[in-house]
Amino acid sequence: MRDINIRATEYFESVARLGTVTKAAQELGVSPSAVSQQLRILEEQFGVKLFRREKRRLILTLDGDRLFQTTTQAFSAIRNARGAISRQRDTRNLTLRVSPSFGVRWLGPKIANFATENPDWNIRIDATPDFTAFDTEAVDFDLRYGLGGWTGLTVNNVIHDLVLPLCSPDYLASLQEHSDDPREQIKAARLIDSVKMLYRWDLWLASNKIEIEGLTYPFRFDRSSMSIELAKQGGGLALDSVTLCLPELQRGELVPFSTNFDVIDFPAYWFVCPPRHFNRRIVSRFASWLQSSADEHEAGARKFLTGLGCSFRPESGPELIDVKPWGI
Repeated sequence: MRDINIRATEYFESVARLGTVTKAAQELGVSPSAVSQQLRILEEQFGVKLFRREKRRLILTLDGDRLFQTTTQAFSAIRNARGAISRQRDTRNLTLRVSPSFGVRWLGPKIANFATENPDWNIRIDATPDFTAFDTEAVDFDLRYGLGGWTGLTVNNVIHDLVLPLCSPDYLASLQEHSDDPREQIKAARLIDSVKMLYRWDLWLASNKIEIEGLTYPFRFDRSSMSIELAKQGGGLALDSVTLCLPELQRGELVPFSTNFDVIDFPAYWFVCPPRHFNRRIVSRFASWLQSSADEHEAGARKFLTGLGCSFRPESGPELIDVKPWGI
């Protein structure tokens, strides 16, 4: 490659593609004599004629055509790559990482509103159970599920989790055939275990002083979205998040198991990033939009549950099981 005159090859490709030295000179931004000089240099280097002249037109020779077929593909690929790089550099990108169920069930249905308000931005959402290593990954912020308190980062609570046992109306009716007492009903229930929830069945049962001999979980999932879907289909009783399934409750596809038990209420979803990332105006803009959307959603959830006769029991970090539930 060191023996190939790249500039002369570029000039040759332009002349061969456009058909005249004048047009090539205009494209390259040089004089026609400079183009002609580079063509002579290339022909001397290869030791062959690359063009023949016919009535003021340059016609490729057989050797010239062979060289043109190769060089025009190469320069076209380079031009395409340069254009892609330029577009990527000029594009406005926002990249965030979010826990899978929250991303699918809560953020997904709402993100179109933000995109409509910010049409010039490309938004990439990485739904993964892994937290971002901000020192090595090009991610603007995380929407994390957990107890908060990640050191060295800005950590703002976005929304509370509102947790209670949920099931389909038909499944609840089948449990009520066993007994009028919810404490007895739950002993006959198929319990669906969301294994990465902060507040799980063993803690809930203990806090409500319910003992189940030989407690087992016929269904165990590492995604709340799966537990909620199974409960909706009548597969059992899920202890899960109203924050993630409010639409199903509002449509009557899911119902609270019993209003005799308090809704567990605690901060669970967090906006997390290094402080310097707020220097990007789009990050601050998204954080503001997110908080407004979350406040509206949480207020709607509380109003709906209150209307059903539910009461709330606030919990804090020490009372919850910290099991690094990254994958919910």
